[in-house]
Amino acid sequence: MDNRKPPMTSMTGRSRRSLYPDNEPISFGWLPTGGPHEVYYEECGAPGGKPCVILHGGPGGAINPTMRRFFDPSRWRMALFDQRGCGRSRPNASLQDNTTWALIEDIERLRVRMSIERWTVFGGSWGSTLALAYAAVHPERVEALILRGVFLLTQKELRWFYQDGACMLFPDAWERFLAPIPVEERDDLLGAYHRRLTSPDPAVQGAAAAAWSRWEGDTISIRGPEARPSKFNEPEFATAFARIECHYFVNGGFFDHDGWLLDQVERLRHIPTWIVQSRFDVVTPMDAAWRLKTAWPEARFELVWDAGHASTEPGIVDALVRATDAALKV
Repeated sequence: MDNRKPPMTSMTGRSRRSLYPDNEPISFGWLPTGGPHEVYYEECGAPGGKPCVILHGGPGGAINPTMRRFFDPSRWRMALFDQRGCGRSRPNASLQDNTTWALIEDIERLRVRMSIERWTVFGGSWGSTLALAYAAVHPERVEALILRGVFLLTQKELRWFYQDGACMLFPDAWERFLAPIPVEERDDLLGAYHRRLTSPDPAVQGAAAAAWSRWEGDTISIRGPEARPSKFNEPEFATAFARIECHYFVNGGFFDHDGWLLDQVERLRHIPTWIVQSRFDVVTPMDAAWRLKTAWPEARFELVWDAGHASTEPGIVDALVRATDAALKV
């Protein structure tokens, strides 16, 4: 009997693409910002390849080796960096001078450091938010956009995930998320968590960070809790992730008004763009991607039916790898 598994296929019967082989950085370093932050960055792939910058999620997440594998390392010159306060950037978990506009300046510093004129910008979840914001401020520097799990950082999206919405799908995980917050403070969970995550008491910070990070980890994949990334269980990662994410969210992403990103579509319309969205993404529900696609019909839109939020779900991997291959032709 032949026990080999058949190739994984999409719902259309087409064989799905998988990640490219792992590859190591060809250079790395810390980028000064002119302030308290030093931003860790890596260059990967082909030195003479097509340039791109890869933006991680969160905010407060960090880069990881899998992120390089969505791109053909023989044809792309990849830049990755840990955003302020997280990963190997220094100082860890710092909220000082940590805003969307500061991160956009860091992307520009990295572009100049690498002597790149224009590049493809790739980002998922919060990375899609930052990619759109960067493209709105510097459209002349963006050759193409590849977005996954679109997050417009609106109050509607924040209420869904942190107040009233996703809790109805994950009531067991929601109980754990509520646990650090007294009943009388639960009408504003973002505010209640922000007070604890900025507390001078490390024990208070740590308990809040663990609960905040576990909530996202528990909801990230349709494969269940066993698919939760192990980094969410690491206290240093959880503290930076929770503090920075909550800091951005209570400040509305530091945008001028709610819905600011969607209002920038006219500045972006000329940029070749791929949008990959999962039907069953609970963290960044499809509504935001659909609103972006409706406002921007020129963008290529692909809906993945059998995936959650995680970029490593097979259907998401397939769509993103095909998108990065297609963007080589831009």
